Amino acid sequence: MLGKTAGGLFWMSRYLERTENNARLIEAGMRIALTHSAQAENEWASIIATAGARDAYLAVHDGYDAERVVDFLLRDIRNTSSVYAAMETARSNARLVRTALTREAFEAINESWLVLKAALARPVSERDLPEVLNLVRQQAALVRGAVLGTMLRNEIYNFMRLGTFLERADNTARILDVKYYVLLPAASFVGSAIDNIQWEMILRAVSAHRSFRWLTGGDVSAAGIAEFLILDQRMPRSLAFCCSKIVENFRHLETEYGVQTESGQLARTIDARVKNSSIEMIFDGGLHEFLQSFLRDVAGLGRQIEEDFRFTK
Repeated sequence: MLGKTAGGLFWMSRYLERTENNARLIEAGMRIALTHSAQAENEWASIIATAGARDAYLAVHDGYDAERVVDFLLRDIRNTSSVYAAMETARSNARLVRTALTREAFEAINESWLVLKAALARPVSERDLPEVLNLVRQQAALVRGAVLGTMLRNEIYNFMRLGTFLERADNTARILDVKYYVLLPAASFVGSAIDNIQWEMILRAVSAHRSFRWLTGGDVSAAGIAEFLILDQRMPRSLAFCCSKIVENFRHLETEYGVQTESGQLARTIDARVKNSSIEMIFDGGLHEFLQSFLRDVAGLGRQIEEDFRFTK
């Protein structure tokens, strides 16, 4: 496969995943702002930080409020990761690699772009926001279903899934990291009611609230939630689950090409580091330090993938 095609598939999938992640972040921000209206500005600032868009946001806005943050994450083309911009980029990449996609997969991506373009043509009111966020998630599910249901399990599929799980792992790690360094107002709140509410917001942001309660009976604790989102391989957005899938897709690609790659070895190293950790080890060494190291590793893995498979050629 041409490196340009592989890169188009990889980045198409990353941006598709990013649209859904942004919708989940906005919904989480809505929930926490409603329950803590006095601290709403801090909560919306944390959402921007989690999205990795603080510098871009502050370049065009001088304060945090629901209307401006939501519009920036949903529609603003100055934010290259907004739902609108990410979906447009995903669709552009899909057009570039159209012959590598099934008709159903391409049509699902194209339809999602048209639907979201229409929905985001004008500012979204507070009343309409839940419906629009639900629409984003529905379109993401439509594309995911078309891909999983029609694509051959070959190199094309594996490059797509690498993009999906790399983006998902990055997003979960960012959400967890912001919890301790942005969301929590002061150390004195650790273990308090506000601390537990914020941890529940984290669960909702990754669609893990119900599954966590189903497994634990609703016993909310920092260590329990962190362990679930980092180490539980049953949770499809946990770091351990995403790392397993990345390694699995590398195994298929390396078998297909008959070579071992530096990026594949790096993926196995990251996977082993996560799986050989316990939540006690992570907290003893510092949750922030663990997550920052993981984010650096994931970013490095993305760069190495581009180099190994010659995405620019």
